[in-house]
Amino acid sequence: MPGDATTTCWSCGDMRAAHFCSSCGKVQPPAPVDYFTFFGLPRKLNLDTAALEVEFYELSRRLHPDVYGRADSKEQHWSLEKSSQLNDAYRILKDPIRRTEYLLRLEGIELEEQSKTATEKARNTGELKKQIVPPELLEEVFNLNMELQELRTQRQMGEDDPALIEELGRQKLELERKFEALSKELRTYWDEWDQAVENGNDQERRKVRDKMVDLLNRRNYIRNLVRDVNEGLET
Repeated sequence: MPGDATTTCWSCGDMRAAHFCSSCGKVQPPAPVDYFTFFGLPRKLNLDTAALEVEFYELSRRLHPDVYGRADSKEQHWSLEKSSQLNDAYRILKDPIRRTEYLLRLEGIELEEQSKTATEKARNTGELKKQIVPPELLEEVFNLNMELQELRTQRQMGEDDPALIEELGRQKLELERKFEALSKELRTYWDEWDQAVENGNDQERRKVRDKMVDLLNRRNYIRNLVRDVNEGLET
């Protein structure tokens, strides 16, 4: 269970635990904590997801609305709020990429043009979100966009070029290979991050953080390229 908080139980006055009083068992008011803290976890990226799942189902059972059907209204309300916190925390932490992006947000960093502000602006203006092309992909992206435009033009004229379609399929496979390679590289950064956190080395932690930001931006860009190729081939 998550570690004890430093406040007292609203019901019996004893030292309370994070979610339930250790003495009387009453559900405690929700606290504005991050998802790691909600589960009593350090801000590390290598998590025991099996243990996380066990904890999730245990808390789900204890916070279920049926358990508080005869409790007073504030306990019913608290159980619903904490259930919502629980579901959100589990959804993010169980997914390794979402977990990494969430931790970076806790560090005050948004990925390039992935922020809520950028998304809302694109939605309101109808413009595409700006995507910064990784330098090593500049030539490849230029050629790929030219070929996708050529394919669209051909299809508007009722034509198809099998060689062009085959080439785009080849490039898609290459992009998917790069995407997977970045995913594997990211896992090595999780180890570096966890070690820096364990050692209390803030300088090293910032270095690893910056490497993860760069990698995830490149990974997201490649993911979007694969999506564009898929859409072009399916049109």
